[in-house]
Amino acid sequence: MATTVLVDSAPANFLEIIRTSGHVLQVDEPESAGGMNAGASPYELLLGALGACKAITLRMYAARKGWPLEAVHVSLNHERRHADDCLTCQDAAAQIDYIGVRIELVGTELTDAQRKTLLAIAEKCPVHRTLAGRLQIRTEGADSN
Repeated sequence: MATTVLVDSAPANFLEIIRTSGHVLQVDEPESAGGMNAGASPYELLLGALGACKAITLRMYAARKGWPLEAVHVSLNHERRHADDCLTCQDAAAQIDYIGVRIELVGTELTDAQRKTLLAIAEKCPVHRTLAGRLQIRTEGADSN
């Protein structure tokens, strides 16, 4: 299944408008980066997509199994970390992108085994698999006469 999203620049600084199947989102940079903070940043959207996918995947799985999962809370953070201890740790090639994910499963009737299974299932959500797998991005120009 192919997904298409359109992104167009707004007239102000770094504000971008995302259009997708009937939805419109604003994306911007924080004021500290020259934006107006009029929307989530691109990395915030990326983290949001990953967190939402994990939560949806867990809720779908629990519903199919008839498990008493009441809610899912996902907290994510992104940072650049050093890949190894090194002498050239300021070198961009020595750093990797790191996403930390913390999942809270709400449901007093969930067993420890169910919680463990759900956390394992969270690692298999489609967005996680896309980001952690082989990903190819190809950018090409379009004529805009």
